[in-house]
Amino acid sequence: MNHQDQTPPTSCARERLHTRSVEYNGYRRQDGLWDIEAELRDYRHYDTQTPTGLLPAQASVHHMAITLTLDDDLTVQDVSARMMSTPFGSCLEVETSLKPMVGARIGSGWRRAITERIGGIQSCTHLRELLANLATAALQTIPTWHAQQTKKQGQSPGGRPHYLGQCHAWRLDGPLVQKIYPQFHQPSQQENP
Repeated sequence: MNHQDQTPPTSCARERLHTRSVEYNGYRRQDGLWDIEAELRDYRHYDTQTPTGLLPAQASVHHMAITLTLDDDLTVQDVSARMMSTPFGSCLEVETSLKPMVGARIGSGWRRAITERIGGIQSCTHLRELLANLATAALQTIPTWHAQQTKKQGQSPGGRPHYLGQCHAWRLDGPLVQKIYPQFHQPSQQENP
């Protein structure tokens, strides 16, 4: 069901003041690895006085990007960041701060690994935010591609899909799991007297 064309209900006129756009893209590389890219841009719709001067409307407050290179096991092989616009010159001092993430694996504990390896003043809060959510894009890219390839070859994907039990639609006692993955369906306690 698609609700994206709906306008949020409001009873009063509004003026847009701030826009944050974030985009994630997943790429399969010829060398067998994967690049997951994230880009963030913040800008205001009015001129803003900042500690370093006047920032004109539509000019980026933040504009940064990350490329995370992963293997099939979702282990970080390389990472790079680009900070095209930052509010302060000192922000650029941490542009290479993500390198300690090499060797970390996306999965349980991913956010904890980010905090432990590049938390606090070791990096940039916006880069950490992008990195944390790169995990979802990686999971949408890599396991999904592999599952589609397996289906194309007429094989049945093995094991329990990672997304089962992770949201309301894919709850283990729900009708979707019962229909599509009956082998993993777990009736709720209410269904079992």
